[in-house]
Amino acid sequence: MQLSKRLQAVANLVTQGNRVADVGCDHAYTSIYMAENRISPHVIAMDINQGPIDRARENIIKYGYENQIEVRKSDGLKKLEAGEADTVIIAGMGGGLIVQILSERMEVMKSLRELVLQPQSETFKVRHLLMDNNFIIIEENMIKEDGKFYVMMKAVPQKFVKDTSTYQLALEEHLYYGRLLLEQKNPILAEYLLWDLEICKGIINTLEEERTENTLLRLEEINNRMELIHRGLEYYKQEA
Repeated sequence: MQLSKRLQAVANLVTQGNRVADVGCDHAYTSIYMAENRISPHVIAMDINQGPIDRARENIIKYGYENQIEVRKSDGLKKLEAGEADTVIIAGMGGGLIVQILSERMEVMKSLRELVLQPQSETFKVRHLLMDNNFIIIEENMIKEDGKFYVMMKAVPQKFVKDTSTYQLALEEHLYYGRLLLEQKNPILAEYLLWDLEICKGIINTLEEERTENTLLRLEEINNRMELIHRGLEYYKQEA
């Protein structure tokens, strides 16, 4: 099974030997990859829609992993019980939806050994939820595929981390961009920050031509965003 660059980066974060629940499995490519490469002894492929569930079953049978991969039609984690999985993967959804899925089944979340998440937006909301529930992000990655930027993270319960000081999200830029990505000077994050900075400049040029009450509020918002971007870029100027 050949995964996209994005899904491969997600799969690389899963701890080998863990039982996995793949939420929003779509075609079940990631689930099949987990079985095929002996990363997981048992995978539960889950999706809310019948179409993806049908395609997932077809692909699992095609590749011969129906004894190793279980398929469940489920709204988020609602059909997963605490203790059934060690790892939950949620990839390709908005950050707000990921937060909702985990918040609705907090007892399941807190029973896990790790979360592997790839939010498409509002990454800061996901990091905030993890921090508020004593999960520590111990690994992060960022890739660019087909012109789009993707962030993925691996978080574990705080009790599994001996020294948490390295991983604490102590500053605002840590929540928005990822402490590990910043401190490791991830090159894709640097590219993203410069790209976003240009987006902000373009928005400001447009807004300054209008100057209404609403645009002034929007200008303040964009200027705050630019300040945060500059704080992120400062990490790349620091010596190792």
